[in-house]
Amino acid sequence: MTPSRATGYVGLAFVLVAWLADATGLSVGSAPAQPSPERAQPSPTQVLANEVQAQSSRLRERLSAAPEPRQPSRNPFTFAARVVRQANVPTGTAGRVQTPVPSTPPYPPLQLVGVAERETPAGPVRTAMITADSDELFMLIEGDTLGGRYRVKSVGPEVVELTDLVTTATRRLALR
Repeated sequence: MTPSRATGYVGLAFVLVAWLADATGLSVGSAPAQPSPERAQPSPTQVLANEVQAQSSRLRERLSAAPEPRQPSRNPFTFAARVVRQANVPTGTAGRVQTPVPSTPPYPPLQLVGVAERETPAGPVRTAMITADSDELFMLIEGDTLGGRYRVKSVGPEVVELTDLVTTATRRLALR
């Protein structure tokens, strides 16, 4: 007989003994004892069900006392009557006519993305690389025109100066 087979027989014997010992503790002919009515405890699920019933009845009472929703006071598919406002005219300016100030167009969003430098016999020539919102790349040297609005005044190692042809203002773009 091998040791593993002997171990198996011993284990089986222990299981059989435990089963028989458990079976002798049971009595076949006696009826289960009835709990006395004084000590009868409700099951935990019954206690939980009673609590839920109590909470639902309290909720029904609170909802019956809640106010009813109002009818909508406006119709979202119709326009309201328009209120006419009178213009406030200062008393001292009634005789004078104000001339409108010409508005300048807003600055277009431009960004300096790089500066290239090329050596020539006359000295270094720098080329500015500028992008706009239209995803265009402009490569400009000093004196070039950008979009019909700006003229390149100077190109430095990190800064480009543009002259606005509409307002003659100077705009500086720096590397970031």
